[in-house]
Amino acid sequence: MQRTFVVGCPRSGTTLVQAMLARHPQVFTLPETDFFPRLLGGLDHRFGDDGAKPRRRNLARRLGLTRRYGRRQYTALQRSLLGEDRATARAPWLVDTCVKRFFATLDQLAERAGRATWIEKTPHHLLYLPEIEHHLPDARFIHVIRPGMDVLASIMDAYLRYNNQSFSGGLLMWARRWNRAMDIHRTCIGVRNHYFVFLEDLVRQPAVEWQRLCKFLELPTDLELDQTCHQHIADPKAEPWKQAALTGLPQQADSKVEQLFGPQLREWLREKLSSYEDLYAASSLAYNRDDSFGMPVPVPPKKRESKVAVEADTRAPAAATEGRFRVA
Repeated sequence: MQRTFVVGCPRSGTTLVQAMLARHPQVFTLPETDFFPRLLGGLDHRFGDDGAKPRRRNLARRLGLTRRYGRRQYTALQRSLLGEDRATARAPWLVDTCVKRFFATLDQLAERAGRATWIEKTPHHLLYLPEIEHHLPDARFIHVIRPGMDVLASIMDAYLRYNNQSFSGGLLMWARRWNRAMDIHRTCIGVRNHYFVFLEDLVRQPAVEWQRLCKFLELPTDLELDQTCHQHIADPKAEPWKQAALTGLPQQADSKVEQLFGPQLREWLREKLSSYEDLYAASSLAYNRDDSFGMPVPVPPKKRESKVAVEADTRAPAAATEGRFRVA
């Protein structure tokens, strides 16, 4: 069973990539689980939000015990995935056991659907890469990147139009969060089992990007795809901002930047946001675009800590550098 996570900043295009993959007959996918943020917490601290404090690593955390809130969230997620009759009544006490059973549940669901691989798409899992790689060393990651100003405009539009509290916090907070996401993406350039999808490339040349994506995931490209995404990956009534992406058919979306942001605010954002162009260039320069997934052009090696703390809320995510893939 092949396991893949689609990650990125919210409103970066992760739903579109998930819906595209859901059209493949060998892929099983499902709505966002938010598993690691729900189990481990500390999302605001990992983003670096103002006033966010790291969770206390008391004796229970050092022993690998789950939080009470995490256990409640685990059982709720199991019920939603397996149904009331098949879900366990109580969550395991150990974090390791919860994670192993969660992955086993996704394996079971994929096998029941007759699929050879599963795709889990939770954008915020970008901040939990060390934990995921610790528990699932062979996991693959698809990083979906979109220009920061477009991301912020889309977030503000969704908040104003639908009053969804998951997009609250203000423009400055989301600008910092986007910069934090870019920092993490940057550490994963060229890293084994990490693949980059730039939304503009996907819209401009979907056939080429689809071939590259399938090659990374080792999915056959000669199988007939569904005409649209038929798997349940989101509820358009509860999440109407995802409606256009649920077909899994790339199309150019209207930019909301000029509609929402005036000239002075756009200039302020250009100064505050990390450079999308630099990330795009870095991911391209690290590899020879004509080389498929062969040996990359040499790049300076990156250091990584050899040990990963499962609940290290105070530690920035890192990624292994052994064995590199072409990423753009």
